[in-house]
Amino acid sequence: MLNNVYIYILVMALVTYLIRALPLTLIRTEINNHFIRSFLYYVPYATLAAMTIPACLYSTSSRISAAVGFIIALILAIKKQSLIIVAGGACAAVFIVELFV
Repeated sequence: MLNNVYIYILVMALVTYLIRALPLTLIRTEINNHFIRSFLYYVPYATLAAMTIPACLYSTSSRISAAVGFIIALILAIKKQSLIIVAGGACAAVFIVELFV
């Protein structure tokens, strides 16, 4: 069993390295395709949203407080508030809702 863990770690490290190293070695010219450039532009935003939104909705003891905090954070972000204001507003909203739920 112990040897299997090392094999798993080695395979995971190899796959992670190949995913990062292959594009650097295979694609040496600038990408001119408009579709691929726009796709690559939005990948970090989509990845961040896919990781953050479920964490926001499942991080509290009730779904109601999580939804209220998420909505408050979304409203503050749309109004172009700073990150500290958005995070603080969401935390305060969750705290207030958790007091009453």
